[in-house]
Amino acid sequence: MEGATMDFSAKKNNKKKVAVVGGGLVGALNASFFAKRGFDVAVFESREDIRCAKIVKGRSINLALSHRGRQALKHIGIEDKIVSRGIPMHARMIHSLKGKCSPIPYGKKGQYILSVGRADLNKELLSAAEAYPNTTLNFNHKLLDWSPETGTMTFYGPDGTEKEIQADLIVGCDGAFSSTRKQFLRRSRFNYSQTYIPHGYLELTMPPRNGDFAMPPNFLHIWPRNTFMMIALPNLDKTFTCTLFMPFEDFEKITTGDELMAFFQKNFPDSIPLIGVDGLKRDFFRLPAQAMVWVKCTPYHVLDRCVLMGDAAHAMVPFYGQGMNAGFEDCLVFDEIMDQCNEDFAAVLPEYTRVRVPDDHAMAELAMYNYIEMRSHVNSRYFLFRKYLDNTLHFIMPKTIIPLYTMITFTRKRYHEAVIQWKWQNKVISRGLWVFGTVSIVGAAYLFLRYCPKKPRITVEELWNQILVLKFLKN
Repeated sequence: MEGATMDFSAKKNNKKKVAVVGGGLVGALNASFFAKRGFDVAVFESREDIRCAKIVKGRSINLALSHRGRQALKHIGIEDKIVSRGIPMHARMIHSLKGKCSPIPYGKKGQYILSVGRADLNKELLSAAEAYPNTTLNFNHKLLDWSPETGTMTFYGPDGTEKEIQADLIVGCDGAFSSTRKQFLRRSRFNYSQTYIPHGYLELTMPPRNGDFAMPPNFLHIWPRNTFMMIALPNLDKTFTCTLFMPFEDFEKITTGDELMAFFQKNFPDSIPLIGVDGLKRDFFRLPAQAMVWVKCTPYHVLDRCVLMGDAAHAMVPFYGQGMNAGFEDCLVFDEIMDQCNEDFAAVLPEYTRVRVPDDHAMAELAMYNYIEMRSHVNSRYFLFRKYLDNTLHFIMPKTIIPLYTMITFTRKRYHEAVIQWKWQNKVISRGLWVFGTVSIVGAAYLFLRYCPKKPRITVEELWNQILVLKFLKN
């Protein structure tokens, strides 16, 4: 595929040339979006083709596909194929310390998210992009530099030599540690922040039992333990991928098999027979806990030449299940703006930044909030009461009161608008509960005063005598 690189810059036609940096989930999807519009598209991925690789490197946290992501897949015609390979999860299944399991539905009946494998999805997206005759895939190509003014890109190829190509538009989809974004950092008025949260993650595998799932498969299983938690998502091979999220200092305290078993016996006792003692020790000590980074930046574009999407623009922690969905929606939003602006990159790119930055920043903050909810709030009776109340009010007033999770996961309402509505709803409902509580107390006091006996049934002298008797018996 090395020759395709040279052909891309040498094509003599009027089609605009789009270079997508990164062949991951968002990059591969983006290639199909641009190819569908008739652009000449070339994807440049620094790693080898995962469809041929014996070992797939990179993150492996299971993905939760929801409405936004499905709409993007639908646009390129592969939604049904991907959905058929996912496992529906209708609710969270909360595992208490005593082993009691309590489901918390995600939404109304029939609403669910899908557990999908990252590697399999990436392979399907690459194959979908490659099916377009105006698309070329170039693997083992590392981006060294690019020019915002000319669109010239320099890659280090698989043969050890540097190659230059020319592009009308450069789309940076190369992840949280984006090489494309480095050029942005050299420019004035580009805001960027990178934050590592103090928690890491480590993956464990729960094998099948008697040829079937070890737990009910249509749930996202959660073991919330206030400062840390474990989750489990089902796979097609009837295993569960369990992910332990915990402060790094707690991971570092566990150095031996005995310490590990004591920790799990104390915090996740019901999971031990499901994972297996040997498997638990093998998976836990195989790799160190991995870090999670939160990236925010603005603007997402440089001139009319380059735009960032996916984790390159807004890497977020995985606790709302929206990282991939937000990245996929980036492609969809960009495509919609392309229609509005007649594919004029000079108008499309700044408009994309204007529209998308507040949404992605709002979602990144929500993802951190949801970590606290998942590991701690789900244990609260008030949280469960509010979930029930919100769902009831949504049933009564479906267009006025909409649970936050429903807006984020089952609609395409803009993220920042969903947050604004959520805060308004919280204020209204909280004030309503306060008024209801106040009226109830005042009403109870009125009834007590209205209907209580006019005369006490016991005199003061009799009351004093009883107190003396109790005091005597105590001594």
